[in-house]
Amino acid sequence: MTRLGWLRLANLSLLVLFPVSWFAPLLRAGLLPLFGLSEISVISGLQSLWKTDVFLALLVTLFALFAPMLKTLGLALIHFGQMRRRALPWLTVLGRLAMADVFLIALYITVAKGIGVGRIETAWGLYLFTACILASLAVGHLTGKSTRD
Repeated sequence: MTRLGWLRLANLSLLVLFPVSWFAPLLRAGLLPLFGLSEISVISGLQSLWKTDVFLALLVTLFALFAPMLKTLGLALIHFGQMRRRALPWLTVLGRLAMADVFLIALYITVAKGIGVGRIETAWGLYLFTACILASLAVGHLTGKSTRD
């Protein structure tokens, strides 16, 4: 398989893995160690945010859902010759916005653990979401690099 073939395959797999990561548990949180921990995913977190802070919910929706999916779709269009490669810098910006969401989640976990009021554990969805974002950044970088070869 050619380099472009591998990039296409990796990028198209992200079209499936991103939605899985949105519903996967990012963390488990609870107030007291005696009670069970509730799982929080990107989607369940967004549902709570829409009820309390619409502006923050819009930002997280942009960062966590739209930015990575638009970048993935844009890269697919480039890989299949349906979009010009001049769009790569804009797609790179979308990837960085998605990485900002991972940073915000990590910051939230750090602050919550530092306060010590409850208990927070990271879950496998956080690692899957982070891996998807990093894979998307790598595919974008390698796509840009292959255009210069």
